[in-house]
Amino acid sequence: MGVQKDLAGWKEIRVPRWYFGGLSAAGAACVTHPFDLLKVQMQTQKGKISMSQLIGTVVKNDGVLGLYNGISAALLRQLTYSTVRFGIYEVAKQHFTPKDGKPIPFYISTLIAGVGGFAGGFMGNPGDLINVRMQNDVKLPPEQRRNYKNAIHGLWKVITTEGITRLWAGALMNCGRAALMTIGQVAFYDQIKLLLLSTSFFQENVVTHVTASLSAGAIATTITQPVDVLKTRVMNAKPGEFKGMLDVFASTAKEGPLAFFKGYIPAFVRLAPHTILTFIFLEQLRMNYGIIKHL
Repeated sequence: MGVQKDLAGWKEIRVPRWYFGGLSAAGAACVTHPFDLLKVQMQTQKGKISMSQLIGTVVKNDGVLGLYNGISAALLRQLTYSTVRFGIYEVAKQHFTPKDGKPIPFYISTLIAGVGGFAGGFMGNPGDLINVRMQNDVKLPPEQRRNYKNAIHGLWKVITTEGITRLWAGALMNCGRAALMTIGQVAFYDQIKLLLLSTSFFQENVVTHVTASLSAGAIATTITQPVDVLKTRVMNAKPGEFKGMLDVFASTAKEGPLAFFKGYIPAFVRLAPHTILTFIFLEQLRMNYGIIKHL
């Protein structure tokens, strides 16, 4: 994601600090959280329901602020999950970048994005689990709600009532999904941005950043949606509801192939602006506060 410019025979490049990705993703989550809430509820809903019906249900039961249920868990998730995945990606990419500053091959960026995403998925699983549960609470009858006050309270309740290992329910699937998401978002963003900058139509500016991030968001949504549906159902399940991942898969498959893409539209509507905002924030942080390297 670095940018270079010639200055008297040498090149200057600004690269992101390892924690910029987490901060950027958390900032984006503050804007896109209502879409994420609707996506989760559509994925856990059995039967068909429109987005407008869901919005009406949430607002009727909890008011407009109900669309921000679970925001503390969403921020906890991004500050763990995205900090780790972006951090690993940036540190590894800078390590493998040749001394002349030429971009690393796409297969290498894909590999390190996958590794970073897998690690980020593991570290962010507790926050993700609480996030899913808090977002899903608003559609449940009052007597069935978990009523977590915030992310920390949710973590404490899970540990004391279900055991600490429950915080990593669905972790393997979440890690796989996070690896695909990071490949789709981060590796493809870098590659698409390079392709755009190689033409005469794009320069290092917000237009390029938006174009590349929108394309990366579409790719990431498509390759992760089936895994995301299964992950959400595992995390929202009551203890003993499913015997294992094959049981979750079979239960979902009974609803038809399209069940694996439930919530695709709200997922894209949420992920596209989230990806765009994340990379706009990240690029601004990089250009203004990034580490300067001379090549």
